Amino acid sequence: MAGFKHLVIVKFKEGTAAADMLKGMQKLVSEIDAVKSFEWGQDIESEEMLRQGFTHAFLMTFDSKEDYTAFVGHPSHVEFSATFSTAIDKVVLLDFPCVVAKGSA
Repeated sequence: MAGFKHLVIVKFKEGTAAADMLKGMQKLVSEIDAVKSFEWGQDIESEEMLRQGFTHAFLMTFDSKEDYTAFVGHPSHVEFSATFSTAIDKVVLLDFPCVVAKGSA
């Protein structure tokens, strides 16, 4: 196993400043040592019917499920989640142990 992943895929509400949400998320992960890596991206290639309105993906990596659980309960995460949840129209969350099928060279 190669850690524990937290994947968030969102469609922001109309008028939401996605850049502000990203800044808030970057601040959040910089404050919590349990987050080992943070990656994000904005969809630019998918056809609308396949994307289903989702535009942004955020991926965090933790050493263990226990570290993820600590992250979820961290006061900074609780506070940011309240703000973040008001800015999203649709969301998909996946939390899973990661199995590496092909590692980086």
